[in-house]
Amino acid sequence: MESENPNVKKFQKEMMSGIAALVLLSVLDQSDTPLYGYQITRNLEKENQKIQLMKLGALYPVLRSLEKSGLLSSQVEPSFSGPPRRYYAITAEGHAMLQEWQAIWQQTSLFVNSILEGK
Repeated sequence: MESENPNVKKFQKEMMSGIAALVLLSVLDQSDTPLYGYQITRNLEKENQKIQLMKLGALYPVLRSLEKSGLLSSQVEPSFSGPPRRYYAITAEGHAMLQEWQAIWQQTSLFVNSILEGK
């Protein structure tokens, strides 16, 4: 999905900024336990083996932004195999926002798909 065309890259970047937040909230909402960044990436790769839309480095700024907005909480815990890890969990506010964003996503995707399909 990588393109060298600057217009394509700009479009992908703008589109992914909102989608990344929606996807991350959804992954954490579906998890029974808090997750750290690499676990989240592995979950995304497992679900979409052929599609990689989010690189690990792009994940952390979105996680920090969601936490700053009160949609996620985090806790640093020691790791036996390296540096301490920051585990993220969705908050009640994050869950409520996720439901709103899902409704917006569904409306938006229906609208865009109908236009793209010429209906």
